[in-house]
Amino acid sequence: MKTMKLMATTALGVVTGLSPALAQMTEIGPGEGQVNIVAWPGYIERGETDAAFDWVTKFETASGCKVNVKTANTSDEMVALMNEGGFDLVTASGDASLRLVAGDRVQPVNTDLIPSWSTVDDRLKDAPWFTVDGVHYGVPYMWGPNVLMYNTNVFAEPPTSWNVVFEEMDLPDGKSNKGRVQAYDGPIHIADAAQYLMFHKPELGITSPYELNEDQYKAALDLLRVQRTLVSRYWHDAFIQMDDFKNEGVVASGSWPFQVNLLKGEGQPIASTIPQEGATGWADTTMMHVDAANPNCAYMWMEHSLSSNLQADLSVWFGANPSVPAACTDGRGMATAESCTANGMDDFDRIRFWTTPVSSCPAGDCVPYYRWVSDYIGVIGGR
Repeated sequence: MKTMKLMATTALGVVTGLSPALAQMTEIGPGEGQVNIVAWPGYIERGETDAAFDWVTKFETASGCKVNVKTANTSDEMVALMNEGGFDLVTASGDASLRLVAGDRVQPVNTDLIPSWSTVDDRLKDAPWFTVDGVHYGVPYMWGPNVLMYNTNVFAEPPTSWNVVFEEMDLPDGKSNKGRVQAYDGPIHIADAAQYLMFHKPELGITSPYELNEDQYKAALDLLRVQRTLVSRYWHDAFIQMDDFKNEGVVASGSWPFQVNLLKGEGQPIASTIPQEGATGWADTTMMHVDAANPNCAYMWMEHSLSSNLQADLSVWFGANPSVPAACTDGRGMATAESCTANGMDDFDRIRFWTTPVSSCPAGDCVPYYRWVSDYIGVIGGR
């Protein structure tokens, strides 16, 4: 039997301030029989929601690794689960990935053991939300924008601005937006407010919605306090948000293409847009726990996650963009060049991807993420 060989690598102190030695595999041995993954809703399907979407069953048959999935609805929940342990992989967004690196919760990935690494979009290979000093702490999975989802019975034309969810106003149906809009239930939503201010208040000098000095940060919180008077719910569960659009009179909110596609598939009067201010977005990375109990199966899954047919079908299912561009055109899955364009493949440069805010940034002294967490709780609580 092959044995798993290990080598040491160092993650330098840009993120952690330390230089811990982390184990990195140099050879993949036989599978352990299972792999435990923390994932966003809709990311790992085995045909139970829709029989046409199953990228688990064949992997389990071929690898002998049973895929166990724990769904998480927010990045904070993902970080908490990885801190608890017991999982091999996580599909982490950029507002979680560097926290996991800094907390020594994930290990470097040896891309030489992932043959399909060469097919990854060059714009993602060294992305700063999972690469530290040239060390890759994961494998890109999917990316996409945080779109403005809206009810087409209320908006005959797509809203041109995010102001419909940030400022009190009458909507095209003549009724106020108060109590008819939602906001995301996560501290990273502060970045959406900052991005809105970048466009409408350039005098603030914001250059990145994730790098805010005290004055810029205060302006974003003030805007969110206005929004607090408008929202009917801070959403984090995709399915509850969909129910709110169907049954609770919600007509506009930041959302994911996942909800948009499911609601449209049900025949609901739903569409989405990226308004003039642009959008924040997520580029998710499959990361491996530092103490993964099933590392061989984990590496097998990371390779499988880059297969063109999985990338294509997940792109169609979730309304996201594959990290393997060929998945849009090679015909091995459901995606087409047209479907990828519809999902925002051409909008990469309009999206500011979630990144963990830190205190030391190119803009100078910035407000770190722990303050985002506590202050956003305060905003939601009406403070």
